Amino acid sequence: MARRSLLEHIAAIKDPRLLRTKKHRLDDILIIALCGVLGRATSFEDIAEFAKARKSWFKKFLELTNGIPSHDTIYRVFCALNRKVFAECFGQWVAEWSEVIGIKQIAIDGKSLRHAKGNTFSGCMHLVGAWATEAGLLLGQEAVEDRSSEATAIPALLEILHLKGSLVTIDAAGCSPRICQKIRDQKGDYLIAVKANQPTLHKAVMQVFADACETDFKNVQYTQHETIEDKHGRHEERYVTVVENPKGLPEDWPDVAAIVQVNREREVKGKNTSTTHYYLTSLKADAKTLGQYVRRHWAIENELHWSLDVTYGEDAHRTANKNAAANLATIRRTAISLLKQDITGKGSLRGRAYKASINSEYMEQILLKNTVI
Repeated sequence: MARRSLLEHIAAIKDPRLLRTKKHRLDDILIIALCGVLGRATSFEDIAEFAKARKSWFKKFLELTNGIPSHDTIYRVFCALNRKVFAECFGQWVAEWSEVIGIKQIAIDGKSLRHAKGNTFSGCMHLVGAWATEAGLLLGQEAVEDRSSEATAIPALLEILHLKGSLVTIDAAGCSPRICQKIRDQKGDYLIAVKANQPTLHKAVMQVFADACETDFKNVQYTQHETIEDKHGRHEERYVTVVENPKGLPEDWPDVAAIVQVNREREVKGKNTSTTHYYLTSLKADAKTLGQYVRRHWAIENELHWSLDVTYGEDAHRTANKNAAANLATIRRTAISLLKQDITGKGSLRGRAYKASINSEYMEQILLKNTVI
C-alpha cells in the first residue's frame, strides 16, 4: 500500500469551523504549526512569528490565500479541532510508516503537563502516549478525561494502534485483564508491570518465585540472565529470572506465557539500594530478551518525555483550553519523532531543532525525507 503524506492525512480531517470563518485553509494552519514547533516555537505566538519570518518558504508548498494566520486564529483552530481526531490523524500517518519499518516494541506511559490545570487524577492535564522504542516514533496519544485516570485512557489509545506482531509494555497503571485481553485481541503481546494495585495477582506471582527458590527451581521451566554496569560513577547489577508457564495465577489473565522477576542492586557514591520488580507477559522469550524489553520500556521517559521538557519546555505550558493543549502536545510529539528520524544529524534533539529554526534547507530535508509534504 502506498504511503500517504501527512498533508493527505490532514486533508481528510473535517474542518470544525463555519464556512464564513474560514479565511485560512486548515491544512495550511496545521503544517505551519508543525514547522513552527520543529523550529522550537513553544507557543501560538511563536508559531505565528516563525511563519511570518518564513512566509516566502511556506509559499513553496502551501496556498496561503490570505497570507499568514494570526496567533489568535491558530489558537482558535486548535481549540475547535477535536483532539482525538487530530491525534488519530497523526497516528494513522505513523501507522503507514510503521508498516514499512516494522515495530517490535510499543511502550505506553503517561505524562502530566504540570502547569496546565485539569480535573484528572494528577490534578493537571495528563496525556498517555504510545512510543515505538526502536524507531523513536509517537504512534498515538490519548488525553485522560476529567475525573479519570490512565487506566481508562489506555484502552482508548489501544483502539487506534496497530499491534499485530508487536510487544506492548506498560507500567502497573495498565495492569488489568481487560487491557491484556485487548492487546491479545489485536494480535499483539504484552509485558506489564505487576504491583500491589492488583493484590491477588501480585501475591500469586511472588508466591511462584518463592516456591521456586525453596526447591532451587527443581522441575521449574526457567531462564536467568545477569548484567553488570559501571558508568558515570554508578555500579549496577541486574538479575532477571523468568518462570515459564507459571502455575497458581488467577485465571482471568489471558494467554500468560511467563512471569518475570527483575532484581536490581545499585551503588552510587557509596550508597546502596536494591529493588525487586515483577512482570506478566504473553511473550515466549528468555530472560535476556525480556530483560532488554523491560529496560527499553523506559525509552518513552528518557527519549520522549525528557526531550519534550528539555527541547520544548512542555512542563511549563499553561494553555488553558484542553483541546488546544492536547493538540499542541500532539504537534510537539510529532516534531520529536521527525527530528529523531534524522539519523545523519549530529548533536542533541534541541540542537537539531535549533538548526531547523535557522536553516530552511535542513527543515525541508527533514520534512521531505519523511514524506510530510
